[in-house]
Amino acid sequence: MRVGRPIKALPQPLCDYCGAHAAFVKYGEASYPYRDDHGALWVCTACQAWIGIHSRSTRNVPLGRLADGALRDAKSRLHDALEPLVSGKVRRDHVNPFEARAKAVRWVASELGFDPVPASIHNLSLDQCEQAIRHVEVFIAHRGAASSDGNV
Repeated sequence: MRVGRPIKALPQPLCDYCGAHAAFVKYGEASYPYRDDHGALWVCTACQAWIGIHSRSTRNVPLGRLADGALRDAKSRLHDALEPLVSGKVRRDHVNPFEARAKAVRWVASELGFDPVPASIHNLSLDQCEQAIRHVEVFIAHRGAASSDGNV
């Protein structure tokens, strides 16, 4: 009999697309989607949706929601769109890229009124990613036009 604090159950995320429980897979298993080792994942094999886990997690906590191909693509495009802002913040404020990226995601989420404000790209939906990409592209274009006019 265990005495002391109860042990929490391991997280087992549900697929947003079909509602099935995701399976925990590692490199080398049949349902692992990558050719190389990218770390352990939670995978819904029916929908081909997956999400990674926190690198130092002993409890295999997922990074966010399971993502299908369209959402993974949108997250990648948002990541690329934020990169000029992230690199500028790293140079200007001497913060690490992870902190700068988290601040950029929180900024765009608060600008667009996402509730609750997500801590990372991993928690955004497809629609939120698309809105954020458009907002960042407009912001960068406007900032570039202002700097070329000398109105910085």
